[in-house]
Amino acid sequence: MPPKMTEPTAPPKERALMVGIEFRNSSRLLNLEDSLNELEQLAHTAGLDVIGSITQSLNHPNPDTLIGSGKVEEISALIEEYQADIVLFDEELSPRHLRGLEEKFSDAVQVVDRTALILHIFAQHANTREGILQVELAQYEYRLPRLTRAWTHLARQTGGGGGRTGSMGGVGLRGPGETQLEVDRREIRRRISALKSELEKVRMHRKQYRVNRKRSRIPVVTLVGYTNVGKSTLLNRLAGSQVFVADQLFATLDPTTRKVKLPNGQTVLFSDTVGFIQNLPTQLVAAFRATLEEISEADLLIHVVDITHVNSLEQWRSVNDTLQQIGAGNLPVITALNKIDGLPSTEIAEHIFPNLTDVVLISALNGTGLSHLEALVQSKLAGASSQIKVYLPYEMGHLISLFHDEGDIKTIINGAEGVTIEGIIPVGLLPQFKPYIRAQDKKHKSGRL
Repeated sequence: MPPKMTEPTAPPKERALMVGIEFRNSSRLLNLEDSLNELEQLAHTAGLDVIGSITQSLNHPNPDTLIGSGKVEEISALIEEYQADIVLFDEELSPRHLRGLEEKFSDAVQVVDRTALILHIFAQHANTREGILQVELAQYEYRLPRLTRAWTHLARQTGGGGGRTGSMGGVGLRGPGETQLEVDRREIRRRISALKSELEKVRMHRKQYRVNRKRSRIPVVTLVGYTNVGKSTLLNRLAGSQVFVADQLFATLDPTTRKVKLPNGQTVLFSDTVGFIQNLPTQLVAAFRATLEEISEADLLIHVVDITHVNSLEQWRSVNDTLQQIGAGNLPVITALNKIDGLPSTEIAEHIFPNLTDVVLISALNGTGLSHLEALVQSKLAGASSQIKVYLPYEMGHLISLFHDEGDIKTIINGAEGVTIEGIIPVGLLPQFKPYIRAQDKKHKSGRL
């Protein structure tokens, strides 16, 4: 009788002890408890087993270890008691804090901060060549000033060596000497330079794609929102597509675009983007420049909010802060309060967001409110562009180029000192052209066109 085949057992999950710090007079988005709950979700998404948490309230950070010496000793005891593999901080650790903590804790434990954890999750979920390059750049820029010993569990998981996580195979477990550190730093700088060069080509390709898309006059509606609010589910429902959906943070990373036909027959491109999160690492914002520019170039944003989340208002504010940061804060927005099927009454949603305009209550899961959403999109797009006729002096070449790139030109007449252009432009550009609408009118009156 042949031996019974058994399924291979999964390797045990690494055990993480979370550390939360509350600085007095801090203006943080979430309170300490809610922030640790979010950190635990991130840890589970990364495949870690959270064994507990410990907190401290401080007036000022310790210059060497961020937390107080007594708390360091307390954590050391818990590491030994619970056999923790990782100490996970709900703050971004400076290089000095990271080194100080590594010196205090056992060599068997890894010190990981919130930023490194988010970067690792992004690396797990990047599937396209562009996404992989973006995450690798962000990881290297984060690691460069922190390069000491094996500073995270991530290198062990991948066996060292670049790839999708961008782990450094040259960093040994006990830490290289000064000469080896310099070699590693030079290699990282070289790789950062190469990645930036590759991503600039991607950025230029995206820019040309947007120019061609605008010439086709197909409007673009971009879905934005906090991570795990249901953007991909909404895109699937609107477009009848099968974008990957999972109940976890950052389930989809690479942008997805689908054609949607509105009730009036107009074809619109709907784009799903990466979800935001509080304190989104600056390295990611910089590395994802080409992708995030897609948001700032949209004709209309749909800000999707999980209205059932206890911190829905804070998440909404966090996304708005990020939109301002990437130059998309002034775009027209529809706020879609999603998952209303999980509320006992819609009055709860109206109570949380009482003063917002252009708000739609929806359930992407069962389709509630989507006809209202489509009608509002249709209405907003109708007012998103304006037909104008301007006279632009040749010295205003940047405006002439802007009209060519962003507008839809119907007629163009070159004169001795300037050019007369008639066409359609996004309403957001009207303030820049308004002075030249007046100048053109005066020339009409004097017959000098």
